[in-house]
Amino acid sequence: MISRVTNQTMSSFAQRNLQDNMARIAKLQELAAGESLITRPSDDPTGTADSMRTRADIRANEQYKRNIDDANGWLTTVDSALGTVTGLLNKARDLTIQATNGSVSTLGREALALELESIKGSLLNAANTKYLGRSVFAGNSDGAAVFDYAGNAAPYTFTGPNSQVDRRIGPDMTVRADADGAKIFGSDPADGSPGNSVFAMLDTLAAEVRAGADVSNRLNDIDARLGAVINGRAEVGTRHAQILKAQETNLDEAVSLEARRSGIEDPDLGKVVLDLKMQEVAYQAALQVTARVLQPTLMDFLR
Repeated sequence: MISRVTNQTMSSFAQRNLQDNMARIAKLQELAAGESLITRPSDDPTGTADSMRTRADIRANEQYKRNIDDANGWLTTVDSALGTVTGLLNKARDLTIQATNGSVSTLGREALALELESIKGSLLNAANTKYLGRSVFAGNSDGAAVFDYAGNAAPYTFTGPNSQVDRRIGPDMTVRADADGAKIFGSDPADGSPGNSVFAMLDTLAAEVRAGADVSNRLNDIDARLGAVINGRAEVGTRHAQILKAQETNLDEAVSLEARRSGIEDPDLGKVVLDLKMQEVAYQAALQVTARVLQPTLMDFLR
């Protein structure tokens, strides 16, 4: 069967081809303007799935970065506080050595006792150090203070819970961000019986210095608390090193994931511009050919 080709058929066919050509030009113009290769799933189903997985990995990596930054802030604050505590305890040790000198006058002993009490107050402030409103030595507690001084009946009771503050810094890695205040500073029982906190020790030491007692045996107590602080700082330093390593790994992973996403979604601009120019030339050629082939006027048929 022979089909009859009319002018209307030829016009419809030419119009359809020109519209397809224009659609390809419009798509290339979008790509040249920075649009993604995938604007809808039907553009590339496989690429869409890969893009979704990559973007999920990017979001997870960004969350790890926020966790790393938060843990870094916690540990930096803890390390700074422990550095202050170390200096204060060393100062208390020097004062204790001075107090062992039997030639110190009553006024001298009073001055030493007052300075020891001042050091105790500074230690208490350091023990209650906060980061973003949270005590860094009290685990996940949101209490106002780690060591609550309630008077002589129950001095310096530790208010922090046993649970610690952890931050996930990778798919299979978590790091503790706080420090154990009870372990570093010691704690006193709530019933007022003798405890082992550094604060109660300094109170006792100040009272003994004021009374002129032999305080040489208190040097061992100060050294024990210094050892606890140094051990705590060393542990914090180890975790801080993990955080710094995780920062490097996270940055490398961010660069790798962005390169993967770009390879899936971003067009090759040079190739896009070249294809656009070729498509524009083809469109102009199609217009010229269509204008010559289609003879739309009656005069063209009378020739």
